[in-house]
Amino acid sequence: MNETLNSIMTRKSIRKFTDKPVSDEDICTILKAGMSGPSACNCRPWSFIVVKDREMLNKMADAKNQYSDLLRKATFAVLVCGDLERAIPNAPEYWVIDGSIAIENMILAAHSMGIGSCWVGIWPRRENIDPQAELFKLPESAVPHSIVAFGYPDESEGFGTPRQKPEWEESQVHYEKW
Repeated sequence: MNETLNSIMTRKSIRKFTDKPVSDEDICTILKAGMSGPSACNCRPWSFIVVKDREMLNKMADAKNQYSDLLRKATFAVLVCGDLERAIPNAPEYWVIDGSIAIENMILAAHSMGIGSCWVGIWPRRENIDPQAELFKLPESAVPHSIVAFGYPDESEGFGTPRQKPEWEESQVHYEKW
């Protein structure tokens, strides 16, 4: 199996992180991977807020829900926002898909570098969107999509979520018709 397929097949959500810092160079590589994803009409309607400050990570956790507690231990997080000013005028809602592709690229890049991650959804729920928008004083044209927590996996505490088996489900595949 090649490196790309191995990263796709072995990636898992990591919810426990060590205190080991992630270098700025590695953070930049992860962001570049996100920006390398395809987007509708190549409009690239995303913006990323990188957060390393512990106090701000805690505030992000407080502004979400119980599933965001992992931010309290993350080395850094990225708030991925849709930039509606860059969205396609006749199909602005595609920013959601484009943001999802960017996130998946960042997660896979991090995994290939030995850095764990966990995707924390925000959009489309107002009760999740509004607190993050207020916390970061976002302009109206920036819509919080998701938060991704990053850090080196803490293997001492059963790191990660076990992948559900089977990974391949023939019953979910249809050829030529349903």
